[in-house]
Amino acid sequence: MGIRIIKPGFMTTVQDSGRNGYQSQGFSVSGVMDVRSFRIANLLLDNPENEAVLEFSLVGPTLAFTQDTIIAITGGDFQPTINGEPAAMYTALYIHGGDVLAFGGARTGSRGYISFSGGLKIPEVMGSRSTNVKVGLGGFKGRQLQADDYIPFRSKRLYLPHFLSRKLPADDFDQDVAVLRVVLGPQAHHFTEEGLQTFLRETYTVTKDFDRMGCRLDGPSIAHKDKADIISDATVFGAIQVPAHGKPIVLLADRQTTGGYTKIAAVISVDIPKLVQRKMNHSINFETVSIEEAQDLLRKEAAELEQMRSRIHQPCPEVLTRRPTAKRLAALFEQG
Repeated sequence: MGIRIIKPGFMTTVQDSGRNGYQSQGFSVSGVMDVRSFRIANLLLDNPENEAVLEFSLVGPTLAFTQDTIIAITGGDFQPTINGEPAAMYTALYIHGGDVLAFGGARTGSRGYISFSGGLKIPEVMGSRSTNVKVGLGGFKGRQLQADDYIPFRSKRLYLPHFLSRKLPADDFDQDVAVLRVVLGPQAHHFTEEGLQTFLRETYTVTKDFDRMGCRLDGPSIAHKDKADIISDATVFGAIQVPAHGKPIVLLADRQTTGGYTKIAAVISVDIPKLVQRKMNHSINFETVSIEEAQDLLRKEAAELEQMRSRIHQPCPEVLTRRPTAKRLAALFEQG
């Protein structure tokens, strides 16, 4: 028993944290684009941190459930509904067999995540359940989900302690201008001082060329000292390549394993969700931080996630507060 796809949405795939350790052999890491939303989705259900989820972009899927389960929805606000009634996000939701989960348009953000209590029955390939659509590897048959696909649950888990406490504030993806913090390098020295200042002072906009491989930005050209080409070297999630035309390209989850263009900087891990939740024509500015500052910010985010975990395991205050009727009954017993 599991889920049947009624409508696939756009770019709906099975993803986890990625296929790490194989870039040297030519395999892209893949994995979720918005790691923070992914982690919160699993945290809400007490799933293992790397439990596979469904990721979708711009248009959400419609799913029919064939048995009871518990889910959580995070990421951008796609106006989810269950059987036509609005459903809460960043909350553990009890689902009955026969229920239908659907989504409207993206009110905020551009990517959404659905986690399932007990996980999806998807085989691991090279240590990951992530889908690499380019090579047809992993996930559900190595591809995007299609209408009538059926994915069973791996295990049935219908009890979560402190169920009513399992709600968290939704992340805000609707800023007018997203400021992305970056660490300069590894080829920042290939750019003129004027080029570096252009990169850090000017505003760039997201173009239509934005997918799981990368995000091409438009704005003032960034000047190189000489050529834009280098001997190909390894790429990382968030690396910012600048080809000869001077317009930056941010490499994302399905990026190529190596690249032959100069990389002026890399977006720090905690800010990548800000980028991948942007839409076309949204604005971006860059700001430099040191490696030590980036590491400190990552530690702070990890501590924040642990605080969230503690919060959802506390008894719900609404349950602990006595209702008016209970108070009146207590008073009567005291009088008697």
